[in-house]
Amino acid sequence: MTVSIVIATKDRAELLDAALGSLRSQVDAPPTEIIVVDNGSRDHTPSIARAHGANYAFVAQPNRGKARNAGIARASGEIVLFVDDDVVTPPDFVAAHARAHASAPSTRLAVSGPIINVASPSARPLPSPANLSRAFFVTCNVSVPRAALEVAGGFDEAFDRYGWEDTELGARLRARGVQRRFAWDAYLWHIKPPTPEALEDALGKAIEKARMAAQFVRKMPTNRVKLATGAYAANLVRARLLAPAVLQPLFAGIATSERAPAALASIARGLLLDSVYTEELDRQLSRGE
Repeated sequence: MTVSIVIATKDRAELLDAALGSLRSQVDAPPTEIIVVDNGSRDHTPSIARAHGANYAFVAQPNRGKARNAGIARASGEIVLFVDDDVVTPPDFVAAHARAHASAPSTRLAVSGPIINVASPSARPLPSPANLSRAFFVTCNVSVPRAALEVAGGFDEAFDRYGWEDTELGARLRARGVQRRFAWDAYLWHIKPPTPEALEDALGKAIEKARMAAQFVRKMPTNRVKLATGAYAANLVRARLLAPAVLQPLFAGIATSERAPAALASIARGLLLDSVYTEELDRQLSRGE
């Protein structure tokens, strides 16, 4: 078995350096190549990738599906393993993915493992039941046969904004008979600093994610997809009642207030993002675009 590790990245050279360093320190792994696809960086990402001996590609258009397709096109391994640029992997990580695939040689698997959010690259907690995920295909930590990706057509590059491009590909892989396996020993640490991203950036992502969710539903109008994206009547009604659009200025004020208790500000931030996402999702679904 051979493995191609694909990382799409943009302007996160320091985090990428830590990720690549951990991937170069693997033990008992099958023959492995690392492919870094630079999605338009302006920092020193190219030199970091090359310093670690990675196969480097540049895709100027900010499209994560397009970037990962470029990585798949360069891959020579039987298994393609996707990880994000802000992770650190334990020494047995690649071997764990390989073992999971080898345990069912006649079955096409999408193998995922625990994603453990940590505040810094030095934190090293072990996985716990809280890290169990039922997600079929999340590119922070998932591997799948390259042949299955090619037959499915790779990522749909029409998902050119934030959100759902990996879930959509997972739905097509599942439809083609790929089965999911969760491997507890294929865990990694995902660097999530305690300070949340700027509210303006989070709101922009919520709007983009809602638009991509509507696109996903129009492409695959199944109950599974509607439940995953929240595009079903009960959820939209819930949002209108609990987080109506008219209260968005209030939620924003509390979320950004220095006087509000941290817990209250966090709740208000969540309600605001929920309201913005569901309002935009409802609008897009109603317009049918």
